[in-house]
Amino acid sequence: MGRGDLTDTEWERLRPLLPVSNGRCGRWRDHRQVIDGILHRVRTGVHWRDLPEQFGPWKTVYERHRLWSADGTWERLLQQVQAAADAVGEIDWDVSVDSTIVRAHQHAAGAPSRSSAVAHRLKGGPGAGTPGRDFVAEPCRPIGGGGAGGEGLGRSRGGFTSKLHLSADGRCRPLSLIVTPGQRADCTQFFAVLEKIRVPRLGPGRPRKKPDSVAADKGYSNGPCRQYLRRRGIPHTIPEKTDSRAARLRKGPRGGRPPGFDEERYKKRNTVERAVNRLKNFRAVATRYDKRAYVFLGTVTVAALAVWLRV
Repeated sequence: MGRGDLTDTEWERLRPLLPVSNGRCGRWRDHRQVIDGILHRVRTGVHWRDLPEQFGPWKTVYERHRLWSADGTWERLLQQVQAAADAVGEIDWDVSVDSTIVRAHQHAAGAPSRSSAVAHRLKGGPGAGTPGRDFVAEPCRPIGGGGAGGEGLGRSRGGFTSKLHLSADGRCRPLSLIVTPGQRADCTQFFAVLEKIRVPRLGPGRPRKKPDSVAADKGYSNGPCRQYLRRRGIPHTIPEKTDSRAARLRKGPRGGRPPGFDEERYKKRNTVERAVNRLKNFRAVATRYDKRAYVFLGTVTVAALAVWLRV
């Protein structure tokens, strides 16, 4: 077992959840060997072609990662591991929400749109003939994409960036993840991040989606965010912006009461920042190398899955 590979205990937790071959499309290569290869790449940020030989053919490892990113397998595995933790009461449902900027490497840019790729083949370009030996087939991916914005890449003074929006439980473990262009405001993804929390039950019953409480910084301090939380009956701790407070005071009695603020609860908001630090210990998360947004989201999900398995 190499550094960063799955331990026997982690493998036994993950093995029953993995998909099995249907017998019609050939046999899967050993799941443990391939997953160890994916973890090595996510941890080190190495080029796929430079994976050590101990993990098998790089194409096999890359295809498995891309396929499972496209069909939601990584997200399902993360939810099942979360479900096992919730069944024994190991999830602290005092949730915190935040985002972090991820610098995109130059290799993350330049993904062609689907329409341009199809047109290129119809015109008889290099992609119209028989694929070469280094060709890697692309599985069906989520609708959308093409261009920097469609692939979660945004322009800023520092160049290409992506933004990772996430929620974390009280033990610094990610519960939900969303990737957007780097210039996207935090509050625009607040609803989506909380709606994506979905922890299944091991027995009968609906998945748990509602936290006990939510804490967030001033980036989420606006009327729609507070109204959404009140409508769902979720207690929340979000500090009031200085200009919002001044505007409320100017209105006098018509400005209404100040929003409630629990200082002790807000002290726990650092859990989401510590969750970000754990994710960015993986170099392929700290710097984005994946061209496609859904593949990068799969990379972040693999890192989150490793965090859940090892904490």
